[in-house]
Amino acid sequence: MDGTMGLRGLFCLCLVSLLALQAVPAQESPTGSPKGIKKRQPVDTSVNGVVIRSLKVNCKVTSRFAHYVITSQVVNSANEAKEVAFDVEIPRTAFISDFAITADENTFVGDIKDKVTAWKQYRKAAISGENAGLVRASGRTMEQFAIHITVGPRSKVTFRLTYEEVLRRRFMQYDIIIKVKPKQLVQHFEIDVDIFEPQGISKLDAQASFLSKKQAAQLIKKSFSGKKGHVLFRPTVGQQQSCPSCSTTLLKGDFKVTYDVNRDKLCDLLVANNHFAHFFAPQNLTKLNKNVVFVIDISSSMEGQKLKQTKEALLKILGDMRPGDYFNLVLFGSAVVSWRDSLVQATAANLDAAQNFVRRFSLAGSTNMNDGLLQGIEILNKAQGSLPELSNHASILIMLTDGEPTEGVTDRSQILKNVRKAIRGRFPLYNLGFGHNLDLNFLEVMSLENNGRAQRIYEDHDATQQLQGFYDQVANPLLTDVELLYPWDTVSALTQHHHKQYYEGSEIMVAGRIADHKLSSFKGDVRAYREGQEFKTTCLVDEEEMKKLLQERGHILENHVERLWAYLTIQELLDKRMKLKGEEKANVSAKALKMSMDYQFVTPLTSMTIRGMADQDGHEPIIDKPLEDSPPLEMLGPRKTFVLAASQPSPTRPSSNTPHLPNKVTYVDTDPHFIIHVPQKEDALCFNINEEPGVVLNLVQDPDTGFSVNGQLIGKEARSPGQHEATYFGRLGIANPATGFQLEVTPQNITLNPGSGGPVFSWRDQASLRQDEVVVTINRKRNLVVSVEDRGTFEVVLHRVWKGSAVHQDFLGFYVLDSHRMSARTHGLLGQFFHPFDYQVSNLHPGTDPTKTDATMVVKNRRLTVTRGSQKDYSKDPRHGTEVTCWFIHNNGDGLIDGIHTDYIVPDIF
Repeated sequence: MDGTMGLRGLFCLCLVSLLALQAVPAQESPTGSPKGIKKRQPVDTSVNGVVIRSLKVNCKVTSRFAHYVITSQVVNSANEAKEVAFDVEIPRTAFISDFAITADENTFVGDIKDKVTAWKQYRKAAISGENAGLVRASGRTMEQFAIHITVGPRSKVTFRLTYEEVLRRRFMQYDIIIKVKPKQLVQHFEIDVDIFEPQGISKLDAQASFLSKKQAAQLIKKSFSGKKGHVLFRPTVGQQQSCPSCSTTLLKGDFKVTYDVNRDKLCDLLVANNHFAHFFAPQNLTKLNKNVVFVIDISSSMEGQKLKQTKEALLKILGDMRPGDYFNLVLFGSAVVSWRDSLVQATAANLDAAQNFVRRFSLAGSTNMNDGLLQGIEILNKAQGSLPELSNHASILIMLTDGEPTEGVTDRSQILKNVRKAIRGRFPLYNLGFGHNLDLNFLEVMSLENNGRAQRIYEDHDATQQLQGFYDQVANPLLTDVELLYPWDTVSALTQHHHKQYYEGSEIMVAGRIADHKLSSFKGDVRAYREGQEFKTTCLVDEEEMKKLLQERGHILENHVERLWAYLTIQELLDKRMKLKGEEKANVSAKALKMSMDYQFVTPLTSMTIRGMADQDGHEPIIDKPLEDSPPLEMLGPRKTFVLAASQPSPTRPSSNTPHLPNKVTYVDTDPHFIIHVPQKEDALCFNINEEPGVVLNLVQDPDTGFSVNGQLIGKEARSPGQHEATYFGRLGIANPATGFQLEVTPQNITLNPGSGGPVFSWRDQASLRQDEVVVTINRKRNLVVSVEDRGTFEVVLHRVWKGSAVHQDFLGFYVLDSHRMSARTHGLLGQFFHPFDYQVSNLHPGTDPTKTDATMVVKNRRLTVTRGSQKDYSKDPRHGTEVTCWFIHNNGDGLIDGIHTDYIVPDIF
């Protein structure tokens, strides 16, 4: 971009589009006169000199694989530069695959690379302390992509975003939802949805929440015949106006397309370019009776609206039970209470008694999740084993909780082990997590290990409907133990092909790669059970039909079948890595990363940089995929404006439990050396983290409260190539989001709430500050102490460089003085060691350095070679320190810390 595109003037223009896999609550249509198609006088569509010349959303679906392109052209007709924004929402299940900006004949394109490489390129930008991410978590099922750039006078810019995903069938249809919100009139607005389904389209509909039925009939064109369907929405400027004389737009809400395919055959097998997609959704099967146990959290944290909505949902669900179903209710607080000792049939009398029980039960103490689940599992196991008439039913376990295990067995790994051992693969477990303050990752792993899935229930007015909606998806099982099988020598890659149950209105989808020259012998067999009887069918490839399909759809079909397989494979690998640790997790991650790179998807393991662009600080943007627990948009840092290159990689926070010693200190200091005191051993472990200047490491993170401590490394500006040189912490960020508290600490200044212009103190000050539950004490030229209510106390030590020192700049040390009240979920490079753990040392022998002793350490079921050494504790004497002996863990703490050290790299100190 030429020099005319400086940061002059300010104007924010938003264009929003969203695809979702399920219906979003409709918004009210704006008031105003009905829109006809009659001609009107030309309308001025500019706002502050900026015109949206065109905004087009093109959705092309081929065999459930959806490919979206959002293109917008914006013109600055003013005589001065303006800031504009491309701001869209896409589903969290989608992968961005391309992004480009064209301005003044120059095109800036995205470049997808592994997340670590992208982040290393961005590290210097972390010095600014801002989040330059372009993608942020937004709402329940969406991610928001937003980029702001300046457009020179009399100039235009074109944005083009591409993203892809597989559509999942729910409630007997596929949903495409495009949320429209241009915020001003658009000269040429268009939504074009093109669908090609080899099975043939059985129904197609389209509607918009911002149009009346009459308006929709006039303005939305829809048609389908055979394999093809088409929906076109192209309103004129006059038809976009919220009223005949208004300059505002009525385009604000959901544009929804729904469709389904013919189910003439029991299954459909599609083959193209040595890849296949197998779709199985048989119709006209009798619904199976089911055995269902609801395990409900009644701990005190469920008080209020959550309890009320849970009861409302249970009452509705019980009312929908079929007479042949069997059920029970298990409540867990501090103790576990079952409504009945065993399953009971869903007779009118039993349902009435159960509903009365639901209306009457009340809250009871802590969260004994382990025993509640085991009780529910035992009820289902007994019924299957002792009652022949129930053995052929489809059994389902559903748990609803809003918190963490705090009573009985609280160690998550032990709970996972107990549940796996008790269920033994016999039925699925579905976990529903209520609200934000829970470990959804833990619930997801538990469900994935037991043939189910987890879902967050959002605390909102419609939580009852969310619970009911989830149950409705699994309320009508049709088959159990479904396997889709292929001759072993014909496939070289395969997605999940065994499903514990198949539910009415859904679809089982398997994709894979066909081995070379094996197409002629390729087929798919389906085996399942219903009421104890085997269900079988075989799907064969019709090569002539495949040729015809390729002629109809062209290379798009070949490309989409392969990309569908890649999408499903990556999703499954990402799910699988959640359940693994150590080398197994690393291997699965490597496979997912390679496929993400090969198919150019922005996944949690990759990032996209945009070459040739920079913000006001000279930093290129990075497009990332936020994690499930990413903070909502309004909690993130200030936006950046780019002059013609999205969230940074969040640290993997595996859950583990590890140490605190009341009289000794766990800390990190100097280069940076991490010292972990283990009180029950009266000993310490230590490790170094070798990273480059600019890297920000997560030291402490408490998901329950949001309290966090992050530190940024500094070092020599000139470094010898290929040689490690000392780095130190030169900047710390301590935050408590619950109260809006932020503290930035450098060797020069201490700043309270830097994002909102808070007071700045120097190390020459002596001061005591309080904000809500946090107290900060500055001890002149020496240290500062941060106390967070009664949960934890932390010290920052100032290291001044004296003349002749080998260290060339001042730096900081961070010490944990007290952490025993921090939550059990606290993590981070230091935080994961706030709770007890154990290790064993044996086989002491001389090491490669004859002055030091090596040994074998067994810790966290891993066997490590460690070395006896020492580090210094500077909490009492910042100048000279005190020697502390410890067992040194090599390779950046590998084997001692959860995951690998790069998991703890974060975008900035807050």
